[in-house]
Amino acid sequence: MGRAAAYSREFRAAFFRVLRQSGTVTEAASVMGVKRSTAAMWVLEAGGMTAASHGGSGVRLSLAERDEIAVQHAQGRSARQIARALGRAPSTISRELRAGSSGRGYRSGTAQHRAWMRARRPKSGKLASNDRLREYVQTGLLQKRSPEQISLRLRRAFPNESEMRVSHETIYQALFVQGRGELRRELAACLRTGRTLRKPQGRATTRASKIPEMVMIADRPAEVADRAVPGHWEGDLIMGAGNRSAIGTLVERSTGYLMLLHLPGAHGAIEVRDQMIAAIGRMPAEVAKSITWDQGIEMIRHREITVATGVQIYFCDPHAPWQRGSNENTNGLLRQYFPKGTDLSRHTTAELQFVQDEINDRPRKRLDAMTPAEALKQLLSQAPETGVATTT
Repeated sequence: MGRAAAYSREFRAAFFRVLRQSGTVTEAASVMGVKRSTAAMWVLEAGGMTAASHGGSGVRLSLAERDEIAVQHAQGRSARQIARALGRAPSTISRELRAGSSGRGYRSGTAQHRAWMRARRPKSGKLASNDRLREYVQTGLLQKRSPEQISLRLRRAFPNESEMRVSHETIYQALFVQGRGELRRELAACLRTGRTLRKPQGRATTRASKIPEMVMIADRPAEVADRAVPGHWEGDLIMGAGNRSAIGTLVERSTGYLMLLHLPGAHGAIEVRDQMIAAIGRMPAEVAKSITWDQGIEMIRHREITVATGVQIYFCDPHAPWQRGSNENTNGLLRQYFPKGTDLSRHTTAELQFVQDEINDRPRKRLDAMTPAEALKQLLSQAPETGVATTT
C-alpha cells in the first residue's frame, strides 16, 4: 500500500485493536503488514497511548470508539456525523471532543486516559462507613488475631449479614495506607510481624490458571476454617532433587492426621489422581468431606477425583502457603525423614507407612498431648457406625 493516508479508517481501527492485544507497535505493524514507521505515526497521532484499554461500562465511550472519533474528526466530519456513525448522541460526541482535545487537537489515547482519571473518584472504604464492622475488626486485632482470621471469623459469626464481610486485604490496607482513617494506625503493632508497612500480596497482573473449573478457597464453607469440624484435609507434594520425584501428603485439619501418597514413578496429574482416589477410599466417610490444595498443575484432573469420591477440592490463592498451614507444618516435619535434594522415588510403600505411623504417633500440644492417631480414633468412636475401613 502507499502512504499512511491511503489506509482506510477501518484498517487503522483494526491496527489499534491488534496493538492493544500485542502491546508493541512492532508486533502490531507486522501482523497488519504495514511499516513500523507508519504504525508509529498512527500511534503518535492518537496521543501516544499504547497501553491496554482501561475498559468501559457500555454507557461510557470505549477506547475503540475514541479511536474512531479521532479518525473521523481528523477527516473533518462534524460531531453529528460522527455520532450517527457510532450510534451515539451528538451531545456525547461534542462533549467528548471538548474534554479530550488539547493544543494538538483530539487524541484518542489522551482522551481515554483523562476519562479514566476523572472516573477514579475517592470512595469511602467499607470499614470507614460501617461502625459495627470497624469495631469488630479493631477488637479482633487487639486480641492478636490476624486479618485473615478476623475475615474468616466474620463469616461464621454473622452468616446472614452480608454487610459484616470484609477481606483480609482490605483490613491490611486500612491499617497501612496513610490518610484513609479507617483503622487506628497503632493497631498494626498487634499484627504478628509488628510491621508498619506492607505491600499487597496480590500481583498487579496474574496469569490465568491452567487448571479448569477451580473452586477457590474463598468459596469454602465457613466450617472448614474452624478446626472443630472434622473431615477437611489439606494436601500438597513434597519434592525431591530437581523436582524429579515427589511424595503426596494429606493432613486432616482438626486432628492433624497424616496420609502419604506413594508416587514412585512419576508425579503428574494422572498419578496424583489415582493415588488421591485410593487414599480417599481408605478414609472413613465421616472424615472425607473436602481437600484444599495449591494450584499445582498436578491437580488439573481434580474434577475426576471429585466425581469418583464425592470429595470437593478447593484451591488456595497463588503464592499463599499459609492458607494450608497444617499441611505446611507437617511437610516441615517430614523433611526429617525425606531431606531436600534426595531422590524420593526410592522409598517403598512400607517405608512411607512407617513414617506416616510415626508422625501420627507424636503428641500434639493443640490436641492436649493426644496424638493425631488417638484424636482420630476418638473422633470415629463418637460417630455412628458406618462399616467403612480405617485409614491404616
